[in-house]
Amino acid sequence: MNQKDRAFLAARVGRMEQMAAIRRLVEEDGRGRGMRVLDFESGSGLAFSVYPDRGMDIGPARYKGIPLAWLACQPPAVPHAYDPEGCEWLRTWGGGLLTGCGLLNVGGPCAADGERHGLHGRLSHLAAEEVNTSAAWTPDGTYTLSASGRMRHARVFGENLTLTRTISTAFDTPSITVRDTIENLGFAPTPVMLLYHMNLGWPLVDPEATLVMPDHPVTPQNEHAAAGLAEWQRFAAPAPGFREQVYYHTLPADEQGLASAALVNPQLRLSLRVTYRVAELPFLIQWKMCGQGEYVLGLEPANCYPEGREAAAQRDLLRTLEPGERLETFLRLSVEPLA
Repeated sequence: MNQKDRAFLAARVGRMEQMAAIRRLVEEDGRGRGMRVLDFESGSGLAFSVYPDRGMDIGPARYKGIPLAWLACQPPAVPHAYDPEGCEWLRTWGGGLLTGCGLLNVGGPCAADGERHGLHGRLSHLAAEEVNTSAAWTPDGTYTLSASGRMRHARVFGENLTLTRTISTAFDTPSITVRDTIENLGFAPTPVMLLYHMNLGWPLVDPEATLVMPDHPVTPQNEHAAAGLAEWQRFAAPAPGFREQVYYHTLPADEQGLASAALVNPQLRLSLRVTYRVAELPFLIQWKMCGQGEYVLGLEPANCYPEGREAAAQRDLLRTLEPGERLETFLRLSVEPLA
């Protein structure tokens, strides 16, 4: 008998929360006090937290007790603590498995169209509206856990964008699917920059680990990254004074229009694969940071390079949504035990 079968499980548990559940919690301390948290337990060994008040970002994540995500030196703060100036974004960012960057800027601070934009934009500091969770059997017989919420990126005399996100996982399946819909509710064309900042940490990131991708050209962001190009797939032990290295990847799509990359750790007998749809997210950004306490690999599907809005316009890479137009993206994170 299939142990994922509804009838099989119904005879053995009082309710499905025994096997898989979403729990709604609220932070009580520190700079995150009052922040909503959705804790997912998938029944596969995969557990993770979603932050509705931080743009539906994904925070800590574990697989059978093994941490998957890098966490910053400070926990995430409530949205009203956000300071948009310069690089102050870094003071309220807590790391985690997935951070949304955008929607009007990705990369360093810049000025564009008469407005100043801080590091990585506002998306991660927007509180979601209409937050809903669901734990239910689908018609195909899958027990699915999902959460959805809508972020409003808007101001008077400015942009009027919404991003609606649905995060889902299935019982006994160690993967997370993220589907976003960005819509221009305004009456003027509006640039949209979007990057999914996924932050993998130790023990998954380790000198034993290798970043595996299909054959493709690798472009270093600058001369410093070019100096380490021969080792872009590998990771040294944490080193004092390490300077971040960033590489740009354009991966080939399969017949379904999807591309993927995996961090493989043979010592843990585990890999984490990132899969995304290339039509909307043509670039994969690699952030390699092997510093002390800042020991992290960023795998970041994006529709732009993380160089700021002004540079994107100069490169002719600035995606624009017309009034009423929608942009839908697909992203999947899969934990894959090695044979």
